[in-house]
Amino acid sequence: MSPHPRSSIWTRAALISVLPLLTAPMAFAQEQTPIDRTVLPIQRPAATPITEIDARNATLPAPFSIKAPDGAPNVVIVLIDDLGFGATSSFGGPISTPTLDDLASEGLRFNSFHTTALCSPTRAALKSGRNHHVASMGFITEMATGFPGSTGQIPNSVAPLAEILRLNGYGTAAFGKWHETAAWETSVSGPYDRWPTHQGFDKFYGFLGGETNQWAPFVIDGVTHVEPPETPGYNFMTDMTDQSITWIRHQQAMTPDKPFFVYFAPGAVHAPHHVPQEWIDRWKGKFDQGWDVMREQTLARQIEAGVVPAGTALAPKPEAIRDWVSLSDDERRLFARQAEVFAAFTEYTDHEIGRMFQAIGDLGELDNTLIFYIAGDNGTSAEGGENGMFNEYTYFNGVAEQVSDMLPLIDKWGGPETYPHMAAGWAVGLNAPFMWTKQVASNFGGTRVGMVAHWPEGIKSKGEIRTQFSHVIDIAPTILEAAGVPEPTSVNGTTQVPMDGKSLLYTFDDAGAAERRVTQYFEIAGNRAIYHDGWLAGTIHKAPWEAQPRATLDGDKWELYDVRSDFSLARDLAAENPQKLAEMQALFLEEARKNNVLPIDDRSFERLTDPIGVGRPDLFAGRDSITLAKGMTGMLEAAFPNVKNRSITLDADIVVPEGGANGTVIAQGGRFGGWSLYVKNGVPGYRYNFLGLQTFDVSATDALANGNANIRLEFAYDGGGPGKGGTATLFVNGEKVAEGRIEHTQGAIFSADETADVGVDLGTAVVAEIGAGEASHFNGGIPRVTLTLQ
Repeated sequence: MSPHPRSSIWTRAALISVLPLLTAPMAFAQEQTPIDRTVLPIQRPAATPITEIDARNATLPAPFSIKAPDGAPNVVIVLIDDLGFGATSSFGGPISTPTLDDLASEGLRFNSFHTTALCSPTRAALKSGRNHHVASMGFITEMATGFPGSTGQIPNSVAPLAEILRLNGYGTAAFGKWHETAAWETSVSGPYDRWPTHQGFDKFYGFLGGETNQWAPFVIDGVTHVEPPETPGYNFMTDMTDQSITWIRHQQAMTPDKPFFVYFAPGAVHAPHHVPQEWIDRWKGKFDQGWDVMREQTLARQIEAGVVPAGTALAPKPEAIRDWVSLSDDERRLFARQAEVFAAFTEYTDHEIGRMFQAIGDLGELDNTLIFYIAGDNGTSAEGGENGMFNEYTYFNGVAEQVSDMLPLIDKWGGPETYPHMAAGWAVGLNAPFMWTKQVASNFGGTRVGMVAHWPEGIKSKGEIRTQFSHVIDIAPTILEAAGVPEPTSVNGTTQVPMDGKSLLYTFDDAGAAERRVTQYFEIAGNRAIYHDGWLAGTIHKAPWEAQPRATLDGDKWELYDVRSDFSLARDLAAENPQKLAEMQALFLEEARKNNVLPIDDRSFERLTDPIGVGRPDLFAGRDSITLAKGMTGMLEAAFPNVKNRSITLDADIVVPEGGANGTVIAQGGRFGGWSLYVKNGVPGYRYNFLGLQTFDVSATDALANGNANIRLEFAYDGGGPGKGGTATLFVNGEKVAEGRIEHTQGAIFSADETADVGVDLGTAVVAEIGAGEASHFNGGIPRVTLTLQ
């Protein structure tokens, strides 16, 4: 296309007319109005009226831009997943974490730092400075209810730290795990209000759910799904680190005077424990002593290092955790391997974090970067149960794996053919010196984790320990105080709920400073406790491996501990001091009422599988079908019709190309559980993959003719409860061509990040013979697929 006939003339004339302005010094009228940072966004100062007619004679107003306060530090929060107090070498544990150790040697270790005992609640509390029920995150997003403290939808009145910093002139980015978006809001229809880039982050690269396959993740960049690089040995942990380094370098190159806030939250070391083989090999034989001896060794190191007080006793193990010496040779061999992989995953993760900090150091920014390295969003996970598991989804579907089933996979543990978790005994061991684990909000084994603060320009003390009781809600106000940013009263037009957290800055250079957090409640699914002025009272309502609560909520047995003299909660004083226990129980109820904790909800399966029954929104409420077409992909499980525990029909119109059809028509899930309607070498079929343990196939015998075809799959569910079997019948162009039994189905969940896809099978493959990703693309047309729920 030729240029507009006036364009070149206009360009010359424009340049001639503005050249004096470009070369002459500019005069600006200076505004003296102070900036109000309590109402965000920061408002532009009122402009002085201009009376001059000719712009050549007028004084330009001063440019307006939002800048962080002078000297505001960069901020990095590292949040590791499912890592307990007694795991890392920095806190006396058996797993080497050189990056954390280096930061601790130049910074501070906090040995009385607490989480909520579960992932989504901890993350919402961490990034808002409010208690998790105030942030409406009483449990994980997939198990939200209609009650105010557990809707799974962070309210606008609880503005996140990232948004506060962004509106105060920071560049912001998040990498890794999110798990704070309401599960039904993760589809292409949104709304996107609670996605990372609408929660204050300029950049997001990671995954939305609670976990991901590190070898084949479902990655979101901003709000768009992206396929990970097809690099041999690809692992998401390295990928997200590379992405963070690239963003930090780019941000500093473009705006070197603009501080950055990075939230770096690996999927590690949550299951699946996926780690390169060379890291696993480093740990061979290092856990052969078992979890009982390991706990004793850890406590000895903790006392020697001053991480726990001298005289601290090792709390007893839960009764369900067997003594290591009582295990069979096969059990010890398998369980030791599980721990080796977990340790490798932890060390590998710490190494990657070190690469990011090296990049910050190379830019000369490390000294003025305030770092919080939080070694666990809760205690180590005991969701692996008695034996561990090659596929973690067996836990969520109530299927126990046997040692004999897992032993053949022992040499593949941690690789792409496994989706592994470890035996619960290791979780108890890695939470030493405490008794309990993740999910148990009523014991420090579930809530207390190691935390290191590092800030060379802001922390004079080096290598010291801080013992003041603290909580994840204290991080946000600490960062605001360090940055010189006030807590806002209004953000984006919404009046804010005040932060519950208290800044920890008072501890940075005063080890003996009086504790400012004197009261803190804890509650997760009925496991609840209250800390006050050196005392802790709580009740173990349900262990992670128990299918049902131990008692009704009003029949729970409470325990009482004097934390000032009993660091590990080894001596229950409830029987000796019933008056104090009663005082603490009353205080818990008072805090519960103030923080939207009530009503307490100890339901589990119902909360996961019955959204309408628990008051959670359901995209498909009142609908019994959905019609899709090729190219509609990436539908996470909570944003897709629930096909579990019911009869369904799949009805697909396809176009068979010359040479025959091949590929996935529609699939949900993957290698570790799911189903697929597919065509292989021209022959249509249906496969149900039961947790990677069994596959059931119903397949035609004849290839489809070229041109238009209809494939219909009818699954008649047996009924009688969740996870039962049924009969699958396959039709081609209205004619029955095959029938078969599916003996077992998954009653609760297929996957946290495997998706439903039309025309491809993303992630891992339901049908290994076809493959996943590019290999599984259907080579013909799919103008319509209708899924009907019976």
